[in-house]
Amino acid sequence: MALYGLAVCGGKSLRMGTDKSQLQYFGITQADRVINLLSPLCDEVFISCNRTQSSIFENKKTLADLPEFEDIGPMAALLSAFKTYPNADFLIAGCDYPFLTADALSDFLSAIQKGTIAAAFYNSEEKYEPLLAWYAQDAAPLLLERFERGHHSLQHFLREINAEKYIPVSEKVMLSVDSPEAYDQVKAALNVHHEN
Repeated sequence: MALYGLAVCGGKSLRMGTDKSQLQYFGITQADRVINLLSPLCDEVFISCNRTQSSIFENKKTLADLPEFEDIGPMAALLSAFKTYPNADFLIAGCDYPFLTADALSDFLSAIQKGTIAAAFYNSEEKYEPLLAWYAQDAAPLLLERFERGHHSLQHFLREINAEKYIPVSEKVMLSVDSPEAYDQVKAALNVHHEN
């Protein structure tokens, strides 16, 4: 069974005001960092992006949102991936989690039970993190059926199927940065941390 990684970079980044996949916390873009985190765990890794971003990621394996799924949010990444590679499971990670670690992803993968359709990181607000998740190929027809009914929320999908919940050792790995203020705060925190 192939496991493909998807570095999800296709958001509009409206609150941030700049493409989140190109932000840097560790001297490389977040897109490259997520590829580095996924690569040891997956057979292949792709950058999921919208069509206007494709030029940013020259020389990288990209999976642009297919036209029929454009502008529906993160579900577009997953539906496009399954349509392009129907025989693979997908481990996906968004580009806006600066504290995500290889250990957290590895622990998550090893915790997934056999026969599961989907599993995702789960936070203290009792919400799934749909972009820190694993989706089996068996999820593809279920997602497509919801898409055809106009239901585009991955959060609702994960709830409806009672997806497996993964609670990481540190909730910090699920911190999503999507505003300039949050970016500045995380950068400052990381710099302090590196100097110690």
